[in-house]
Amino acid sequence: MIKVLLAEDVHMVRGALLALLTREKDIDVVAELGDSSKILPTARLHRPDVAVIDIDMPGESDLSTVEKVHSELPQTRALLLTNHWRPATVRRALSMGVAGFLLKDSPPENLVSAIRELAAGRRVIDADLAVSAWQAPTPPLTDREMEVLRLAAGGEGVTDIAARLHLSPGTIRNYLTTVATKLNARTRVDAVRIAVNAGWL
Repeated sequence: MIKVLLAEDVHMVRGALLALLTREKDIDVVAELGDSSKILPTARLHRPDVAVIDIDMPGESDLSTVEKVHSELPQTRALLLTNHWRPATVRRALSMGVAGFLLKDSPPENLVSAIRELAAGRRVIDADLAVSAWQAPTPPLTDREMEVLRLAAGGEGVTDIAARLHLSPGTIRNYLTTVATKLNARTRVDAVRIAVNAGWL
């Protein structure tokens, strides 16, 4: 039996996915939730084989929750679902070793087969997502610079970013200055706009 954790914040969508998966004799949905902050503790409790996660859920930004699950529970394979994918997000997910990535408008049978493939140790990445991600221009920023810019884009101030990343406010200001220089941006807001338009955030 394949144990599955289902994380989706839209009740109707989660209900439809749950109904789909519970029809399968070899799949057992051990937990379903709509709050991204509960993904890691729930995964620790149930230790699912596959975690089906909507990465567009409100809460922790981007792939941070998925990274934590991957780090603590390597036996749990993540299958990410998204409507609004960005090339940089797909690239980061693939480099992290995420096992599966599907668009939400994929046929329902694709989700079921993807779960089985992941449980068998294989990877399933939507072909269009993979091709587009690798063809898109690579951001000229380091991973740390992207992380700082991502937090700034989320509305966090220098002090908050410094506390979250365990760095000094001066270091964060230096990162933001470097980011603006690399992107030829006049301001932090301009840097965010450039990164969003390029599909990096």
